[in-house]
Amino acid sequence: MGTFGFIIHPIGVSDVSRKFPIAKRLPDRLVEAGMAWMPPMKISHITGVESQFGRAEGWFVSCPLTPRLMLSLPEEKVLRKIITAGQMAADLGAKVVGLGAFTSVVGDAGITVRKNLDIAVTTGNSYTVGTALEATEKAASLMEIDMDEANVLVLGATGSIGKVLSLIMADNGRHLTLCARDARRLGQVADSITERTGMVPRVTRDLPEAVGRADVVVCVSSAVETVINANDLKPGALVCDVSRPRNVSAEVKRLRDDVLIIEGGVVKVPGDASFNFDFGFPPGHSYACMAETMILAMEENYSDWSLGRDLSHERVLGIGKLAKRHGFEVAGFRSFERAVTLDQIERIKEKAKRKRKSSVA
Repeated sequence: MGTFGFIIHPIGVSDVSRKFPIAKRLPDRLVEAGMAWMPPMKISHITGVESQFGRAEGWFVSCPLTPRLMLSLPEEKVLRKIITAGQMAADLGAKVVGLGAFTSVVGDAGITVRKNLDIAVTTGNSYTVGTALEATEKAASLMEIDMDEANVLVLGATGSIGKVLSLIMADNGRHLTLCARDARRLGQVADSITERTGMVPRVTRDLPEAVGRADVVVCVSSAVETVINANDLKPGALVCDVSRPRNVSAEVKRLRDDVLIIEGGVVKVPGDASFNFDFGFPPGHSYACMAETMILAMEENYSDWSLGRDLSHERVLGIGKLAKRHGFEVAGFRSFERAVTLDQIERIKEKAKRKRKSSVA
């Protein structure tokens, strides 16, 4: 049986209160100040991950830092805490450890962490890319969006996920707009896409304008705060938000009943998986980055599958094949931790049609 660890961390102070209820009574800044000095800790033992081809058990280990802390504290201190969490996973018996959420973004995207551990390390980003692409294509079909003609925006196109996702979409003939903060890196990504595919993507740093033009938005940025608000999207738009913390404001769901927001990278795990920790999903469901770590353990393939900021198309396809072999599959659509039904999608389409008609009139 294969073994794995996965490093998680609180997205906000509200997540801390799940483990320590007293945090609800304290100011956020005080809680975060305390977290900066807390050591990593074992959160839960994961069992029941099983297919006809392999089994795995693992452990969630917490790195008690929010994204804001990871960006504000000295990088060396943050990396040291992530490495300590990885060592804890190894001591528990893990032979590969996955880096969740912002732990995969800090520094050099896992390379320094790997150099300081004696077990394999993965960010899980290859399977995240594959599942995000699959979920987006399925949702677009249900929304009656023709992906061959749609204006597709990749938000966060210069990151490790954004670069390879953009390249694969360009390979598939999509009309791309790339958006990120760094103009130089944006140009480099666009040039590499043109060189490999012949497709010339549009590039921009004007986020509101790009979002307003898009039929489909894939969010893969590492922004700490939400960047897409209720008035930014056109009627009938589809947004696949892969980012944690979310890129899409909760007000979009509350105020816009004519757009579809889905969470990317959510999968059903084979077997009778028990995580013994509630992170807002139905039983047996996980993020794709977690699932990649499980897949490597089930295969007893203790390699650094996804590491650093340059992912490969081959690794995305490869982990997808292994996922299918073991029975991992993209879960039904979810939006802000709630299931999205086909009836809801039909209502969204109808309201989008009405809004478009009224704007023309």
